[in-house]
Amino acid sequence: MTDSCEGDVCITCSDAAVEVVVAALLPDGLALVDTDAGTREEVSVALVEAGVGDVVLVHAGEAIATVRREAAP
Repeated sequence: MTDSCEGDVCITCSDAAVEVVVAALLPDGLALVDTDAGTREEVSVALVEAGVGDVVLVHAGEAIATVRREAAP
């Protein structure tokens, strides 16, 4: 997980849930996500079904819902 926050909102420690896009799936239920701030952060996706390109709702470093699924090619 990220040790420091950048920008106005940090998805790992803010009190609000933030929509992010899954950029890559990692081992152990983790993913790299692209934020609106143009940064990439590592979050847990262990509680949701998510794939690359999906939009997930993240709170405190944990994806809590899949908002939009990327259409299969």
